[in-house]
Amino acid sequence: MALCDVGHRLKSLRPDLSILVSWGPEITTRPKIEGCDLAVGAPPEDTPSDVRLFLDHWRPDLCIWSGGDLRRVLMRQLAERQIDTLLVDITPKELPERTSRWLPDQRRRMLDRFTEILTPSHEAEARLLRIGVARDKLTLSDPLRLSATPPGCNNDELVHMQSILGSRPIWFSSDTDLQDLYTILNAHRSVLKLLHRLLLVVAMRDEDDLAEARDAIQHSGLQLADWDSGEEPDDYTQVLLCSSEDSGLWYRLAPLSLLAGSLARGNGGQNPLDAAALGSAILHGPGLGTHHAAYKRLHDAGAALEVDGVEGLAQGVLSLSAPDRAAEMALAGWDIVTEGAGMTDHLLELIQDLLDRREDRYESS
Repeated sequence: MALCDVGHRLKSLRPDLSILVSWGPEITTRPKIEGCDLAVGAPPEDTPSDVRLFLDHWRPDLCIWSGGDLRRVLMRQLAERQIDTLLVDITPKELPERTSRWLPDQRRRMLDRFTEILTPSHEAEARLLRIGVARDKLTLSDPLRLSATPPGCNNDELVHMQSILGSRPIWFSSDTDLQDLYTILNAHRSVLKLLHRLLLVVAMRDEDDLAEARDAIQHSGLQLADWDSGEEPDDYTQVLLCSSEDSGLWYRLAPLSLLAGSLARGNGGQNPLDAAALGSAILHGPGLGTHHAAYKRLHDAGAALEVDGVEGLAQGVLSLSAPDRAAEMALAGWDIVTEGAGMTDHLLELIQDLLDRREDRYESS
């Protein structure tokens, strides 16, 4: 997913670029490949004929290899075709072992075929140097992480709503499904008994559900303002209903966000880094999907809290409504979001430079 995120950002810089992704057999669930154009599953078997067919068919201009399971035949044929290859995020346990003490060590020859090797580990760097990899090929980097691409918002609208809401407490439910709406509304009713001015903003995942969501909120007895109909919240509004296209605005305004796409077990979940990047503390349910690693990082840093059911959600909203607690979590989330930014920026610059050089070679030949 982090590599596809790099691909997504590359495509914004080079719109004519196509991104192909493959993954190893240890990934048993097909990852969400947003940002990549083609997913081929496993890479080719490391035999001369399979590798040749693969490269002849796809004709790549650049290869980024993440982690271990290095393929000797693939790396050799990429080098023979003068295709730059980057080895990124390699850790000590992913480095190849010497196959025999009695035969020449082939690891240096294979690793030398990489244009550059990036590792977050001092131990891996030291082992690569002992193998004989040239120091100028090695870069000590941050770990490769999925980065945030938070949604934007209209700045005039942001300033206007800040003046309207003032110091009023607010929490935001993003990517909300109809089946989760009743849990969210019941939790909000419970919290209102203690926080009478609390405003809930609900962004529906599917615009086709807005009418039914509007009816459900009205039937619940809660005071509703319909954002998409041009209504704004007043002092008596308890729930503001909007579509998901306004999420960028409400992530910025709400100190606390529920990532409702995670409430049901087995859901695909949603990327939590967008909310963290925009300064919101995070509540989520048990359905994390392919974003499990990102949620774990946020949990370990104290930037996210898991809830389940009406009572659990109500307690979570209540506990994080204290401004100092939400601010502490938001700061921890920001640290996580920026953790791998330097690595991603360096990798993007390196890829851009290598692709430019390849284009120059084609033009001069």
